[in-house]
Amino acid sequence: EPMTGSEDFARFLAHVPGCFIFLGNGASAPLHNPSYDFNDEGLVHGARFHAAVVRRRLAAEGP
Repeated sequence: EPMTGSEDFARFLAHVPGCFIFLGNGASAPLHNPSYDFNDEGLVHGARFHAAVVRRRLAAEGP
């Protein structure tokens, strides 16, 4: 579902194709809150997601 946000990412998209995703990080205080606690165990999910995007893109382009 499209939404508005306060990121500058749209400026990058004016130059190169891309997308913005929200990747969950578990329960914590909201981002930019002094009590926010980044869950390092979530990093593996982001790495797997990006690796899958690369594999799919390379497979679509072919040899």
